[in-house]
Amino acid sequence: MNSVPLFRYKEMILIVDDSNHILKLLSTMLESQGYSVELATSGRLALKSLELLAPDLVLLDINMPGMDGYRVCETIKSMPHYHSTPVIFISASDQVLNKVKAFQVGAIDYITKPFHLEEVLIRVENQLNQKRLYQELQRQNSLLKIEIEERLRVEKALKEANHKLHLLASLDGLTGIANRRRFDEYMAAEWQRCSRGNFPLSLILIDVDFFKLYNDTYGHLSGDDCLKQVALTLQGISKRATDMVARYGGEEFVVVLPHTPLEGAQEVAEKIQMAIAAQNIPHAQSSVAEHITVSIGVANMVPRPDTPLAEFIHRADQALYQAKLNGRNQIAFSPFVRQELTI
Repeated sequence: MNSVPLFRYKEMILIVDDSNHILKLLSTMLESQGYSVELATSGRLALKSLELLAPDLVLLDINMPGMDGYRVCETIKSMPHYHSTPVIFISASDQVLNKVKAFQVGAIDYITKPFHLEEVLIRVENQLNQKRLYQELQRQNSLLKIEIEERLRVEKALKEANHKLHLLASLDGLTGIANRRRFDEYMAAEWQRCSRGNFPLSLILIDVDFFKLYNDTYGHLSGDDCLKQVALTLQGISKRATDMVARYGGEEFVVVLPHTPLEGAQEVAEKIQMAIAAQNIPHAQSSVAEHITVSIGVANMVPRPDTPLAEFIHRADQALYQAKLNGRNQIAFSPFVRQELTI
């Protein structure tokens, strides 16, 4: 007679990494939380495990021999039965272009090594919660479709459910502002629109200074509250209907300002810096102030057909990097902007 298990496993998670140390570390942590875990040391083994076990989520390294994480993710997203499987990249690379590419091939999140186990667990649970809600909404949609011939009101309920699903896909689960996916969509649309109309487009990239130290000092719950307050402050400053505030990833935020010249973007950036400082959120471990501060990078141009959108975003990231090099709690502009100003 088969014995009855003492508890039911949560979802199954496939961990893909060529480091046995990382595999052991993550599997031990996730299994202790009740998750079923499958391990793969290469991309090809991961795809075989995917078809055999149909995991609920994949934790995926980028740099692996044979088949890198990007190709693995692209393959997963091309498979009809598994294209909706959430993929979270865990990589030692902190380059924005690597992050952009990760999201372009279908990743839902990106975690940088070295990582905190608590952060990995929270992000895993967040994505699985969203998947459960997504599946529940789909189930409700199916029920509504069955009843639509009998009751006209089902059509209205179905539209409401689809609206909630759209919001779920567009909003950041922690801060309630636009998420990275929504930013990518909106930025691409505005890039094309401003290019056709020959309008200026500004992009402001914001990073909370020394946020890891803040988390280490005050805890992740306080860190979450801090990010929520920053998001609320940014929304209060960007009041035009065409402006967009989004969470770019981790402690980074982005503000899109269509039809905005450099002078206007600079004014908004200065307001952001002052408003965050005015919140006076204590940060005892910061080396630039006793409260939370932000570093800001600004890029501005009239989009041209010969300039890729990714290059424009990279310029904003370069400016943010320069602001950090200048001592943080600074506003810096992309080199391209400075060159234009001298002409």
